[in-house]
Amino acid sequence: MVPTSSSSAWALAACCHGTSLSRPRSTGYSNSATAPAQPLGRSLRTRTSWVPIRVRVLASLTVMLAIFIVMTVLVKVDTSSWTRSFFTITIICMAILSGTSTIFNSSVFGMTGSFPMRNSQALISDEQTLVPRSHVSPQVTARGAMGGTLSAVASLVDLAVASDVTDSTLAFFLTADIFLALCIGLYLLLPRLDYARYYMKPVWPTVFSGEEQLPQDSPSPTSVAPGSSDPQTPPLGPILKKTTGLGFCIIYLFFITSLIFPAICTNIESLSKGSGSPWSTKFFVPLTTFLLYNFADLCGRQVTAWIQVPGPRSKALPGLALLRTCFVPLFVFCNYQPRGHLHTVLFQSDVYPVLFTSLLGLSNGYLSTLALIYGPKIVPRELAEATGVVMTFYMGLGLVLGSACSALLVHLI
Repeated sequence: MVPTSSSSAWALAACCHGTSLSRPRSTGYSNSATAPAQPLGRSLRTRTSWVPIRVRVLASLTVMLAIFIVMTVLVKVDTSSWTRSFFTITIICMAILSGTSTIFNSSVFGMTGSFPMRNSQALISDEQTLVPRSHVSPQVTARGAMGGTLSAVASLVDLAVASDVTDSTLAFFLTADIFLALCIGLYLLLPRLDYARYYMKPVWPTVFSGEEQLPQDSPSPTSVAPGSSDPQTPPLGPILKKTTGLGFCIIYLFFITSLIFPAICTNIESLSKGSGSPWSTKFFVPLTTFLLYNFADLCGRQVTAWIQVPGPRSKALPGLALLRTCFVPLFVFCNYQPRGHLHTVLFQSDVYPVLFTSLLGLSNGYLSTLALIYGPKIVPRELAEATGVVMTFYMGLGLVLGSACSALLVHLI
């Protein structure tokens, strides 16, 4: 789990320093800063394939650690006299952080494409870019898993026991610093493992015929390029042709997920909010949206370790992805507030958003993990790393499209 932050830095720090910008405006600015940085980071990753993966990973981790250290220091600095400059610095840091984390995630996922499928599944289950946005109303972006569940639990504990927002913010940033430093140390130890060295060694490029079978998880003899570890630019055309179906599934899965979560989910209120109980006010959204979604998403990802159906070439996989479109009207007709155009609330119980959120997370975790781990396994091994990067591009494209359309959906409601 790599604790990266895209939109939390400004919101958390803004709470500490008392900036006058409202949360919706700050969230809009943060999304504007990070959304372009993600495809830019993926583009930079594909154009720097000649850079050794070890350099890309360590450089991106080092940059992220440096930025988080800067933000950690700024938590205790009084910026009330230069809030606009502080805002500018934070937006720049967020944009750089988003781009470098994209390079890191793409590189690592591409690297695990050469490993057995169980390793890719484990990476996707633990991979995370989700962090609480504020102390008062913790919001979470992007996709969940192990890190998302831990972040949601930490947010609930913070809401329940924390008394000072500055100390809470400092604790979150220090946690990120520690985990990033730990990730650097662990990655440096990775080449010392015989298992890792076997799957990370370069192979001779072969002619891609498009007829290769799904590789097995068991090790098989490979042609190692003697005395050369410089990667060549992989052929993008065959990869795109081979992964078109899976790419559609990934894009549409994350499109539907980011269309609903968090823009719609976080505005669904408890029908008993007027009672004033902590469950229906303070803890309703953190529990029924963030913790529940991330835990369900984690369970869906873990199931793929034992069950891997439908297969990569099955028509059922895109069919199930399209079926998730039904979640949009289901969430819209829950108790979403405020409502400007659609005033009808069909689901008059708090049980419904809990059920729908569980199904949304479970289906996202299971289906997206299947599609992501299938990609590098339906191409020759020498194209596995590049295919892994293409898979992350599909994922980022779906997230960006869904996030953009979520603003329109909120306006229509």
